[in-house]
This record gives sequence, C-alpha cells and structure tokens, in this order.
Amino acid sequence: MSESPRVTVVVPTYNEKDSLPELIKRIFALPVKNLDVLVVDDNSPDGTGALADSLSKKYPLRVIHRKEKQGLGKAYMHAFGEILGLPSDERPELIMQMDADLSHNPSDIPRFLERVQTCDVVLGSRYVPGGSIKNWDIVRRLVSRLGNIYASLILGLPHRDLTGGYKCFRVEVLQAMDITAVSSIGYNFQIEMTYLAQKKGFRICEIPIFFTERKAGTSKFNAGIILESFWKVLMLRFKKQPK
Repeated sequence: MSESPRVTVVVPTYNEKDSLPELIKRIFALPVKNLDVLVVDDNSPDGTGALADSLSKKYPLRVIHRKEKQGLGKAYMHAFGEILGLPSDERPELIMQMDADLSHNPSDIPRFLERVQTCDVVLGSRYVPGGSIKNWDIVRRLVSRLGNIYASLILGLPHRDLTGGYKCFRVEVLQAMDITAVSSIGYNFQIEMTYLAQKKGFRICEIPIFFTERKAGTSKFNAGIILESFWKVLMLRFKKQPK
C-alpha cells in the first residue's frame, strides 16, 4: 500500500440535513491526504440529497441519488459496487463506512487508517476496553449486547461488536466478496460483512470508539431490525458460502 493511500468514506443518508454539513466539515478538517466522501442518499424527504449536492461544490464529495429508501445494506452495496467499478487508478485502497448522524466521531478516522496497516478490516467497537456508549437507555443497551453475543456464538466470531457501523476495509476485502449476494437489508448487514470477511480468511481487528446517540433526526432502530438480525444470523450460519 502506498504511503498515502486513497481513502473513500461512504456515508448513507436518509433525512440527515441537520447533521450532514457538520459531519462533512469535520471529516475534511482532518489531516488525512487523498480523502474523499461518497454520500448515498435514499431520496430523503427533508432535502438531504440536494444539500449533499451543494456540499460537493466545496468538498471532494460525490453523491449517489437513489430513488427510494431500501435499507442500510442496499445503500452500502450500491456504493461498494460503484467503487469497485472504478478504474484501478481511481479506485481507493481503503473504504470506510460511518453514520451520518454524528454518532460516530470523525476524529477517529486516523486511528482506523493507522490500524488497517496491520489488518484487513477494522471494526469500531463499543464493547472492547476503552469503548463506550452515551445516551442509550438500559433496554437499548441490553438488546445490543445480547444481539452481539448471540451473533458471535452462532457464527463463531470472536469480535465483541459485530453490529457497529463504523468500519474500515481494504479494497481487496470487498473485491474478494460477491457483493451482489449480500442479502441483509438493515443493521444485520454489519454482521454479514464481517462474517464473510472472516470466512475469506481476512484479518479482522477492533479499536475502541465512543458512540453517541444522535442528537438530531430520528433513530432508524426498530423491532423489525431486531427480528431481521435474529433469523438472518441463523441463515448465515447454515448458508453454503462461495469459495
């Protein structure tokens, strides 16, 4: 990998106009070379897509406009597909993913980029020493912890935070996967991607992050997400994976 690898940060959005400008400002204030952002907007009713277009005139930012809301997993798969389709001289060596609502601190990005020098996938973890969560009630905390324990036991993954959305991939990891076969729509997408990377033999590590519940907009967390994760994890366990 070159001394200053190309880095693309993928940010899916749906009604994030109150947080997106601050997020983009903070990302591009970082001392990181060869950095750009790819926003994937699912036709946000609040005008987030148009706002992202205006930000692209000031920053190295590109926007994918999707016709409708189809879930987090679909948004990421669309973005990853476009990235992998770029000519090799334009394709980033590193792909990061993060939420648009400022629950993920952009100042952690350099730590991800440092750690990925010795790993293939870096997971931002709320549950390793040094990681933490702010502004979650006891029910949300319990659901998250039990969900991660369940997925870890069923899939045989040693990692503590499988459902987090703050990650960094080497491009080779995505190239080795059949992106079109990833089936998860909601947050189970995070589990599925880590599981597939593990099955392919890639090195996966975790770094602690401080997660803060969104201050603006509405959380996407709901009962449907919990149910999807429960049965999708079982399906992943017994699904025959391609070589």
